[in-house]
Amino acid sequence: MPSRLHQPRRAREIYTATLDLLREQGYDRLAIETVAARASVNKTTIYRWWPSKDALLAAALVNAEELDLPVPDTGSLRGDLLALAAHIAGLLTRPDTARLVPALLGAAPERPETARAAAAFFADRLARETVVFDRARRRGELADGVEPATVMNLLGGALWFHLLLRGAPATAPHLATLVDTLLHGISPTE
Repeated sequence: MPSRLHQPRRAREIYTATLDLLREQGYDRLAIETVAARASVNKTTIYRWWPSKDALLAAALVNAEELDLPVPDTGSLRGDLLALAAHIAGLLTRPDTARLVPALLGAAPERPETARAAAAFFADRLARETVVFDRARRRGELADGVEPATVMNLLGGALWFHLLLRGAPATAPHLATLVDTLLHGISPTE
């Protein structure tokens, strides 16, 4: 996958076209030829930078402005997790992004390259989120041995289940309850 510094001149248009077509048509109908036409570039330009649809999709997901992850710095782990939870909830519910992740994940079980594209996206996000946990450790807010990936899996998975499977809204009180349960557990404190 090309780095952010080494991309074709029209990378932004290519990424936008890729994600728009994924939203509109789903993974199965997404084709490099239609991406090229939508982005007004030659398909050879796309193949020069990305050898497959999945490589292009991974790059589009990682570099898409609408999927960008602003790393919060509220001064506390709780505040940062609340901000991350709100951002994830927004990605799962905003009209411009809500269909992207389900379309990608729906295609992944039968396509190893698509699964790698999804893994690249989530690995990139976890790498960005790690700073939140590094700061929390320095402030003494995080127990030794806590893995950032586990925390984000619990947070993201709970939001995914709540929003997409239960069809319930992610209200501010719900997000606070989710984060507080994650931070303090479910056992009574002594």
